[in-house]
Amino acid sequence: MNPFLQKVYQPGLNVEPATAELLATVVRIAKARDVVEIGTANGWSAIWLAEAARDTGGHVTTVDVQEWPGVAENLSGFEVDRVVADGGAYLAGRNDGEIDLLFLDAERAEYASWWPHPARVLRPGGVLAMDNPGEAADFLALAGDCFIGGTAAVGKGLYLGWLKP
Repeated sequence: MNPFLQKVYQPGLNVEPATAELLATVVRIAKARDVVEIGTANGWSAIWLAEAARDTGGHVTTVDVQEWPGVAENLSGFEVDRVVADGGAYLAGRNDGEIDLLFLDAERAEYASWWPHPARVLRPGGVLAMDNPGEAADFLALAGDCFIGGTAAVGKGLYLGWLKP
């Protein structure tokens, strides 16, 4: 891991390095251009997403209910739009099918109340990624008919689902 990423990484707050690396690889494989992250925290995963989106010619929008200390500094030099808003409200305001990859890493208990927006905003064939899916079983039950996917055994688990056309 490069020294800048080592400086930003906070165990317990951020997804584990292996999870971030897999997520970035999925952005590249999916050729995702419109990438949205819900749950900015200190910007750690947004950096990984932005590095990958740079390779696809894409951009990243990261959304959090608050502006975390140091996030602006951590994300300087990266093409990341920061939005301070509720994740569900943000998704409700997005157009149908305009997001290529949606990464959920916020308050998992809230995800089910955001339904159906996480599926609605993804393009057909888009990717839903979610850290620590074991804490969002109710959301995954709702999403089950819309996505083909599973949980990769990295970190606390990374759910990866492909939106059925």
